[in-house]
Amino acid sequence: MARAPMLEGLPPLVGPAPRVLVLGSMPGAASLAARAYYAHPRNAFWTLVGEGTGVEPTAPYEVRAAALMAAGIALWDVIGGCRRRGSLDAAIDPTSIRINPVGELLDREPGIERILTNGGLASRLYARHLADTLPRPVEHRAMPSTSPANASWSLPRKRAAWGDALWKIQDL
Repeated sequence: MARAPMLEGLPPLVGPAPRVLVLGSMPGAASLAARAYYAHPRNAFWTLVGEGTGVEPTAPYEVRAAALMAAGIALWDVIGGCRRRGSLDAAIDPTSIRINPVGELLDREPGIERILTNGGLASRLYARHLADTLPRPVEHRAMPSTSPANASWSLPRKRAAWGDALWKIQDL
C-alpha cells in the first residue's frame, strides 16, 4: 500500500489585535481543498463564531474570517504538516507530524493571552510539544472538538463550552 500523502497546513489567520488563538490539530480535506479553516459544512466552528460576531455561518469565508479577526480571535493549527489519508485525526501518521512554530507567533502577537485547542489531538500535541516551549505564559483551555466526528457533544453543549472561552475575554 502506498504511503499517505504529505499534507501542508494553512497559514495562520491573524488580524490586527488578537487576544485569543484557536489551535486545531490539522485542517481536514475540505479545509485544505478550500484553503479555508473549518470548511466542512457540518463543522460547528463557524456556527459558534457566528453567534458571537453576528455573521451567518454561510456567509462567504472572507466575511467570516474578517469578523473573527475583528473580534480579536486568530486561527492556526498545532500541526503544520503530516501524512494522512482522509480527514480524521486518527488517520494521521504520528511519525510524520511537524509542529507549527506557535511560539514565534506569540512573539509577533503579544496581545494573545489565551489559547484554545480544538479537540483532543490538538490538546494532547499542545501539551506535549508546545506548552513548555512558549516564550511567555499564556492561559490554555482544552476545548471540545467542533468537528462533526465529535457526535457525543451536542451543539448546545459545544455552544456552552466555546461561548465562554471565545467571548468572555474581557477578563484577560
